[in-house]
Amino acid sequence: MPIDKSVVRIGNASGFYGDRFNAVSEMLTGGDLDYLTGDYLAELTMLILGRDRLKDPKTGYAKTFLRQMEGSLGLAMDNGVQIVVNAGGLNPHGLAVALRELADKLGLDTQVAFVDGDDLISRADELGFGAPLTANAYLGGFGIKAALDRGADVVVTGRVTDASLTVGPAAAAFGWCHRDLDALAGAVVAGHVIECGAQATGGNYAFFTELKSMGHLGFPIAELSADGSSVITKHAGTGGAVTVGTVTAQLLYEIGGPRYLGPDVTTRLDTIRLSQVGDDRVSITGVRGENPPSTLKVSLNHLAGIRNEVDVVLTGLDIEAKAALFQEQFMAALPVEPEQLEWELARLDRPDSDTEEGASALLRCVARDSDPKKVGRPFSATAVELGLATYPGFTLTAPPGNGTPFGVFTPGYVDAALVEHRVTQPDGVSVRIDPSPLRGEVVADTSEPTASTHTDWGTTRRAPLGEIAGARSGDKGGTANIGLWVRSDDEFTWLDETLTVEKVKELLPEVADLVVHRYRLPNLRAINFVIEEVLGRGVADNVRFDPQAKGMGEWLRSRHVDIPTRFNRKV
Repeated sequence: MPIDKSVVRIGNASGFYGDRFNAVSEMLTGGDLDYLTGDYLAELTMLILGRDRLKDPKTGYAKTFLRQMEGSLGLAMDNGVQIVVNAGGLNPHGLAVALRELADKLGLDTQVAFVDGDDLISRADELGFGAPLTANAYLGGFGIKAALDRGADVVVTGRVTDASLTVGPAAAAFGWCHRDLDALAGAVVAGHVIECGAQATGGNYAFFTELKSMGHLGFPIAELSADGSSVITKHAGTGGAVTVGTVTAQLLYEIGGPRYLGPDVTTRLDTIRLSQVGDDRVSITGVRGENPPSTLKVSLNHLAGIRNEVDVVLTGLDIEAKAALFQEQFMAALPVEPEQLEWELARLDRPDSDTEEGASALLRCVARDSDPKKVGRPFSATAVELGLATYPGFTLTAPPGNGTPFGVFTPGYVDAALVEHRVTQPDGVSVRIDPSPLRGEVVADTSEPTASTHTDWGTTRRAPLGEIAGARSGDKGGTANIGLWVRSDDEFTWLDETLTVEKVKELLPEVADLVVHRYRLPNLRAINFVIEEVLGRGVADNVRFDPQAKGMGEWLRSRHVDIPTRFNRKV
């Protein structure tokens, strides 16, 4: 049932599996909350949980959450805070059982519900997904709403969208239905802002040197209203800051075009309006929603084989000649060549360095094969055997190893009507959640050109792009996005005219031969670039220097461009 409040406070205490352990207790003791959410899942996490489940079918959920509840479940009950997390992973039922056992042990009458139906592994072949290790559809927020409506104190889910952890509580609090598209879209935006924890309060923020306190960042809170508008804030006295900038940065994280597709609503990111309405308070208004697509995205992970690597240090003069010599000798000495072999020379050295580390580069050789014997210890031991017979100054960063399994993430899509979205209530009754009756075709976003106008900006100076532009980058499978924003209308006009796809390829030569899409978000004074295949087959398979593209935006900010002298902002 809807609660009698004009505003509900939804906090977040986890942005990934491994986030700050004490954040749950800190959020519960730091101030008032109605709901506390936690995001524990990512594409790589699903692979990790899938491997756990292979070893023991009783596992497959985020065990960290259970340990957090040992000290915080009673506190949440005492404060009337309902908890919603996706820590159920591949086994939400197993986590629900473990939570009930914990509640009994603690003497608590805790009502636990779980949401499942996302796991399609038993139907993967018939749905055309082959034989993956994991296959999970991204569910929406109405299963969570149903559980909260029936009085659940804790709701654990499998693979729902990250924003659904916020959409579900908001829909329960205000009695929303599928037709409340604008309100749902507003909740999706609020959920996207808080889902990554401290990234909304100054973490990974391009202009971090401008923030007064970066010690022990607080976690974010969304104060949602019945119309879907919200204010993003944090508990008083915690570190970091909530500003238009920190919220903008998080909004640009891991997105594509202006239409943000979800199971309950397609959110128009180009309708968002942000405003600083107080210290550590940013309002989000004007968000519009459209019908959701007829399909659900599916997270597919496949075990692809074994990976091993050798990293050797090259110091001083003749770096490239040393690298060539070692590569030639190593290839000749290998007992058997693996299916895939990749070499990468990282020139971290600088001339006339006053430290040995500063004079050194790294040469990495990565091998992959379905046969562990081809990439096991004999592979890495080959480098050791060359120790006294190769270039001067030879050394390794690590001893020989046996290699580790690696996986590949690919997205899939399935008709929403074919997925049995279920919620099992505290009394054991299981209810099926129908998909949105509004689902249908969604207009595809198209890559947008630069502005047609060409302003005379007067004199310019050569300086890093990051002097005026912030950036946030991240990964989605093999694709990366870089969202850039500025802080005035004039600066956005200049950015829009200057930063073409061709210019980005010029500034980032590693992506010059790849497909790059460009999307404008004028309300946020932002442009988002989506770079296809820069991360290969995803983080678990990728051996790129920055496998999740977390630093790619900062690399772009460091590149020098001609900035109008009228923009004298210095970071």
